[in-house]
Amino acid sequence: MRALLVCPEFPLSFWSFQKSCRLRGNKTVNPPLGLITVAALLPAEWELRLVDLNTGSLTEEDWQWADLVLISAMYIQRAGLVALVKEAKRRGKTVVAGGPHPTSLPEAVLEAGCDFVVRGEGENTIPLLLEAMRVGKNGIIENDAKPDLTTSPVPRFDLLRLQDYATVTIQTSRGCPFDCEFCDVVNLFGRIPRYKTPQQVLAELETLHRLGARGSVFICDDNFIGSKKHARALLQELTPWLRSRGEPFHFMTQASVNLGQDLEMIDLMTAANLDKVFIGIESPDEKVLQASHKYHNIRNPLVESLRNIKENGIGVIGSFIIGLDGETKGAGERICAFLEETAIPVAMLGVLQAAPHTKLWHRLEKEGRLRPDVGDDAGTFSAMNLEPDRPEAEIMQEYAEAWDYLYEPSRYLARAYRYHLAMRAAHRAQGMTLRQILIEAKAFFQILWWQGVRTPYRRQFWTQMLGLLRRNPTRFVEYIVTCAMGEDLFNMRKVVREKATAIMKELQIEVPATPPRRDVGSRAG
Repeated sequence: MRALLVCPEFPLSFWSFQKSCRLRGNKTVNPPLGLITVAALLPAEWELRLVDLNTGSLTEEDWQWADLVLISAMYIQRAGLVALVKEAKRRGKTVVAGGPHPTSLPEAVLEAGCDFVVRGEGENTIPLLLEAMRVGKNGIIENDAKPDLTTSPVPRFDLLRLQDYATVTIQTSRGCPFDCEFCDVVNLFGRIPRYKTPQQVLAELETLHRLGARGSVFICDDNFIGSKKHARALLQELTPWLRSRGEPFHFMTQASVNLGQDLEMIDLMTAANLDKVFIGIESPDEKVLQASHKYHNIRNPLVESLRNIKENGIGVIGSFIIGLDGETKGAGERICAFLEETAIPVAMLGVLQAAPHTKLWHRLEKEGRLRPDVGDDAGTFSAMNLEPDRPEAEIMQEYAEAWDYLYEPSRYLARAYRYHLAMRAAHRAQGMTLRQILIEAKAFFQILWWQGVRTPYRRQFWTQMLGLLRRNPTRFVEYIVTCAMGEDLFNMRKVVREKATAIMKELQIEVPATPPRRDVGSRAG
């Protein structure tokens, strides 16, 4: 059997970072971990070929070669999934679809023309798929049970062209003990976290190391500290493994904000080169968090928790949502003020979407507030797929103005400087190849040109860069990386304004006027 595994293209979103990727010679941020995990579960005698449409294109030879086409897609990729299914069926291919979107809305994917739609996780659904193929029974393949991750194989990293990706990806657990109303993690993976053993994780890293991977690794767990016992066990094994190999990797993961109340865990994470976390902050308004069942964000002071994470050596990328129920006018300004207070430079800011079959989805459906077929990507630029409980024009205006405020370049760089200046000194002896050293050097000089020569804020750039070299030099590389990320975010603020305006015109609601230019109140120190 010749199986063609295809990852649909992602539309532009906060996570695209196209300019930053190209700066370092990469084509996209992350590889399709789901597909290469599925690849490891397929029969060993099958011939496999992977095509990631975020890094390349399908050729006529690919289509002719394939007996079977397997597609994995998130909700944001659903348009690309449908297009691929139609093209594959036009060519007479057998098509299998799986991943988060087919798991949540299998009937819609089946209607697009798929022969098999796989719901759930590959470890206990691939055997069912193979049996269904053997007996010729098409349709939805599902297993309601959550698989034991100790049975999960090492993903087929060898199918990737590793240099195409800014960050390689692994997963050590699935599931989250919390149950935020708007989040689809529980719907997809359950509330009881399941874990790979430390030995499994090290085997995956060993495979990547052997294949020549170095640098950034994203641990894409739903909540890395969902079980602190398991997190500690892994970190205690990971640290000596890294030291014995010259520290080839540094890590980013996702975690809940209660990490800020566990300084011992933070120390274990930084010892294992885990230097950045993505945290769902969502709102600075306690009543909004409570209404969304985000109770763990209000058990301890948010600012204190985030300050503890920063000052003890881990960078935070924050997530915020505008349009949550119970929110009052001025939410965008309160989010901006919160980010200025905490100095977090990079934050993903989106308008509320009801993801399929979340608690929010079902509640709004009962209340008659869901909008069918609205919201083109459920990402950074999508129209709301629900009727909000305050004026939509107000929400969209605050959303666009918050992007304008947060990613005005001088203001962004000022936050980045204050943030990295406050972090404790770091130790990282990262092993790099000569090729990587040359790429990093070229990228650094490009940033000097972009922000230190061509821009009206070039004096601020040089003052801050030299100030950080003098006052906290161990954070210099991370600071420059944050500056580079800004290049994408500065452009994104313009796109957000255009998209927000287009959405409001389509919905026939009042288009907000472009806000007056604000003076920058925070400069380099």
